[in-house]
Amino acid sequence: MASETDRDPRHHTQKMQKALKQLQGHLREDVGKVDDPQFKAMFETSAEVIGGLIKAFHDYETRNESAWRKAS
Repeated sequence: MASETDRDPRHHTQKMQKALKQLQGHLREDVGKVDDPQFKAMFETSAEVIGGLIKAFHDYETRNESAWRKAS
């Protein structure tokens, strides 16, 4: 049976945000390691997309967007 923590969506959104931030940082670090402009563009774009996911998870947690607010 799932624990209280496992049932709390914030527990999972926080774990995913942490993992996504690590991946985003890794992508940005690697941009500086390779001279290929297309590689740099792909990795920087990927980091930006992941930033959007991090924001979406945060907005869900804080209910900043109307899509994440409970209907009355």
